[in-house]
Amino acid sequence: MEKKIQESPDSDRKPPPSKQRLTGCLLSAAFFGALGSSFLYGYNLSVVNAPTKDIKAFYNRTWLSRYGEAAAVETLTLLWSVTVSIFAIGGLVGALTVSFLIKVLGRKGTLLANNSLAIIAALLLALGEKAGSFEMLIIGRFIIGMDSGISLSVLPMYLGEISPREWRGSIGQFNAVFICLGVFIGQLLGLPEIFGHVDRWNWLFGFLAVPAVLQLCVLPFLPESPRYLLMERRDEARAEKAFQAFLGKVDVSVELEEVHAEGRAQITVQAASAVDLFRNRAVRWQIITVIITMACYQLCGLNAIWYYTNGIFEAAGFEKSTIPYITLSTGGIETLAAVISGLVIERVGRKPLLIFGFSAMAVCFSLLTIFLHFQDRYVWMPYLSFVSILAVIASFCSGPGGIPFVLTGELFEQSYRPAAFMVAGVVNWLSNFAVGLLFPFIQEALQTFAFMVFVVVCVLGAVYLLLVLPETKNKTFVEISRSFAKINKVQQSSDREMEDVLAVKPGHASETNGLTNSTTDHHTNHANVNHANATDANTVEMESSF
Repeated sequence: MEKKIQESPDSDRKPPPSKQRLTGCLLSAAFFGALGSSFLYGYNLSVVNAPTKDIKAFYNRTWLSRYGEAAAVETLTLLWSVTVSIFAIGGLVGALTVSFLIKVLGRKGTLLANNSLAIIAALLLALGEKAGSFEMLIIGRFIIGMDSGISLSVLPMYLGEISPREWRGSIGQFNAVFICLGVFIGQLLGLPEIFGHVDRWNWLFGFLAVPAVLQLCVLPFLPESPRYLLMERRDEARAEKAFQAFLGKVDVSVELEEVHAEGRAQITVQAASAVDLFRNRAVRWQIITVIITMACYQLCGLNAIWYYTNGIFEAAGFEKSTIPYITLSTGGIETLAAVISGLVIERVGRKPLLIFGFSAMAVCFSLLTIFLHFQDRYVWMPYLSFVSILAVIASFCSGPGGIPFVLTGELFEQSYRPAAFMVAGVVNWLSNFAVGLLFPFIQEALQTFAFMVFVVVCVLGAVYLLLVLPETKNKTFVEISRSFAKINKVQQSSDREMEDVLAVKPGHASETNGLTNSTTDHHTNHANVNHANATDANTVEMESSF
């Protein structure tokens, strides 16, 4: 028996002989889950650009009809600024509710309930003009922001928990792909020939209900997260059926035992709060990594780059009437780069793609700064600026555009995952708001050198990830947690205990499942012995979470 235990680590580190195939159920969950969630976030990032002048004109007409005089320029600017920025405030509020919602409704249930916000927002935004109420547009933007704040946390969590480890990164990238696709569709529908017209701009917002309704039609027939069902609802029968549906096979005893093993390795399966997350030394560097990565996701400068896009296109000699069509190229590049990232992430890994993405963005931003500085001296320089913008976008979507959401789900075990996504969501939306608030002042102060601020952010992010982040591809959640044990300065579980957790053999899985309760008692007693012998109670508490 001892010989078998000694041999198992080497054998378990070898890649599996055959890769788990993708099933229609798994792809449907990823597709329709992302369609009604991350797609709407991306769509709302770009949809307000095309009808800006028409919406401001509507605000002015409404003000005139109410007060008998045209609105002052400052008033219109304030109303428009509130309409745009309140989206991020709604996102922050939505992110703060995630931990509570998924505890009550589950992962899939929260996604389904979230569609009600999208439909309400679509009605308010689409009917605001007919009702003569610009307040309806502002409230609608806040509500769709809440929808995005919830979905950007819940969807990556759901996708990470339903995916086999061999496909977890690729399935997780559905989130990034549909964000980029949403941006592109928002640009496309905003063309003058479609909805970007003074008489049709409200249909741009009415379209928000379409993805939400499609998700409501399909997602109820797909399973809930099997990890959630087994570890939080204690419903092994439904968890087994969910695994069978997502994996396309009858014998899922190995997957069930892996989840049981993760539960035995944790000190508790109850959902931890954000306070617990920051207090627990065993997840200290995980949460630091998520905060830094998510902050770099927003502060790396991609959102700010849109401030320059139209000006660069005009300086390059493009006619204003053709700029909306040229802008489509940015959305197309975003989507293409995200798709390619999803295809290679399981081969290349998360860490190399993140480091490459941030490093390439730093280089491209440096070049863009040079090109912008000299674009008035050479007629061909604006074209190089345009190429640099496309390169920045492609670099962002190759890794930093989606992997931070994947990492947030991978770096934490089940009990800490909801709180981790809530923290990541708060950082994401606060950083988003900070960029929108501060970049105009940075641009005014530094002029063409404004993008050097983002060069510093990208370089610091790449260096941190190089030094701290371990590779997570094709690893279980317990294995990923173990890789942080040294930097967190907590004791690792004994070799025998970790073999019980990680060395699950297909031939013995069903037998092990039958002994789950007795095995759990064994590990509980083992943890108590460690607690009695340790000199640092906090260290032992952290150890038991592995």
